[in-house]
Amino acid sequence: MPSDNYAIDTATSIAYFSMEVALASSLPTYAGGLGVLAGDTIRAAADLKVPMIAISLLHRRGHFQQTLDADGWQHEAPAQWEVGRYATEQDPRVRVRLAGRDVQLRAWLYDVPGCCERSVPLLLLDADLAENRPEDRRLTDRLYLGSREDRLAQEVILGVGGVRMLRALGLNQIARFHMNEGHAALLVAELLREHMHTHGKQEVDAEAVSAVKAQCVFTTHTPIAAGHDRFTHEQLRAVIEEQAALERSGLFEHDGMLNMTYAGLNLSQYINGVAERHGQVSQHMYASYVIDAITNGVHAGTWTGPHMAKVFDRHIKGWREDYFDLRYAAGIPIEVIGQAHVQAKVALLEHLRKTAGVAWSPDVLTIGFARRATAYKRPDLLLSDLDRLESIASSHGALQIVYAGKAHPEDHAGKKIIQRIIQISRQLPDCIRLVYLPEYDMDLARLLVSGVDVWLNTPRPPLEASGTSGMKAALNGVPSLSVLDGWWLEGCIEGVTGWAIGPEHTGVETRPETDDYEDAESLYDKLQSAVLPLFYNDPLDFLEVRRHSIALNGSFFNTHRMLQQYVVRAYL
Repeated sequence: MPSDNYAIDTATSIAYFSMEVALASSLPTYAGGLGVLAGDTIRAAADLKVPMIAISLLHRRGHFQQTLDADGWQHEAPAQWEVGRYATEQDPRVRVRLAGRDVQLRAWLYDVPGCCERSVPLLLLDADLAENRPEDRRLTDRLYLGSREDRLAQEVILGVGGVRMLRALGLNQIARFHMNEGHAALLVAELLREHMHTHGKQEVDAEAVSAVKAQCVFTTHTPIAAGHDRFTHEQLRAVIEEQAALERSGLFEHDGMLNMTYAGLNLSQYINGVAERHGQVSQHMYASYVIDAITNGVHAGTWTGPHMAKVFDRHIKGWREDYFDLRYAAGIPIEVIGQAHVQAKVALLEHLRKTAGVAWSPDVLTIGFARRATAYKRPDLLLSDLDRLESIASSHGALQIVYAGKAHPEDHAGKKIIQRIIQISRQLPDCIRLVYLPEYDMDLARLLVSGVDVWLNTPRPPLEASGTSGMKAALNGVPSLSVLDGWWLEGCIEGVTGWAIGPEHTGVETRPETDDYEDAESLYDKLQSAVLPLFYNDPLDFLEVRRHSIALNGSFFNTHRMLQQYVVRAYL
């Protein structure tokens, strides 16, 4: 239930804007990794007592609920939730001007708790008010609305409306506005408007740009062009109030379009990618800007499964307050780590029995793959040569494979990948079992990252900006078998924390699809020569890899380290 007496500290100095935030499975206010990162960042801020307030949209109908029919085809339905059970309506009302009319906004306060009786307030902006037209009331209904005009309207609500709501709540001392991707970049337009109004200016000048730039931090998450929001000038004029000065400034334009990424780049004093390699790729993409890199992390208190968390509570006092202490997992007896993992695996297998009707063995190597289903992540790479996979499983040890993940409603190629995996699952020999679980959410993710034996990740380099699912697995003593891209370039110590698929891709250009065969062969070779023999023939050595995954990767690839780097490099 929401807190009735939570007070927003008007001295808060960091405002964190994100179009999606993952808080709980019961609150479908997120679509995937971007939202999960945002939720983990806010929880870490609460843990570390960083003076932060977060801003997002309410998303009354969520992203979508996923169902899979008998043919394996994905269908979507609204993910409705009861707002008043979780959040408290705030008094102020602000307005934004959209398509020539005023749209009223309110905010709902969700209290994000930390580990030490400290919370971070999250404001969820809502346009569903009686004063608004029906077409405006639905603008905050669903994450990532379909039409370009509606998407732009949502970004106006987040960026412009978000700043105005902060002011209405008395937060006038914000020192840094952190944009988590370009969806929030229109907040710089509102900061420019504020500056111009205060100083009686009609045009954006160098002094206004400098003043706004000093307040802003921009994090870019994707090297994929489709991931950067762009709008035509016609869409801009149809939606945004006071657009003429923005157009004349040129600060929001790239290649003849309003480009949210360039708005963030042009008006931020600090810009970063989300892994070392992603920083290099981003620097190549935006050569005239200075791009730093802060590798993402995950919130250990959220993603460590209950069985392993009990082990940490017993052997590493204070780990919830300081995730660096997880390096002391190196001293936990491996049999203790092994017992905790068996308990987590049994819990996962029981979930599979109840939901998928499969009876799997805890003695069989179980591989997990759970990501957004889209072509560049290559979910079906493991299944590209079924004869080879069958030969490996029959001669070196049986395999159990758990898949999960949603395809974007408009990504038909992603839906076809899901369908293909499900259809293949019905053709496999007895030595290979495979199930695709629908409705991937935070609760299912916790079961998977703690209960499988190996975490698989197969993106086409260098398109994995960071990736965080493997970090969650590492906290639970689950090593990764992954392509050397994103965070795994930094986290992979071959045979110690997991295993690499394929060679390191040192360039910044995307590898061609013709390299998929090479990567598949490397994946099969690692299964045959390293992973399966270690699991079945040298279980103590496999437990050592589990322990290293926690001590080396869990202690570093977490949001405490990540947020401390933001504080030092970006916020101070």
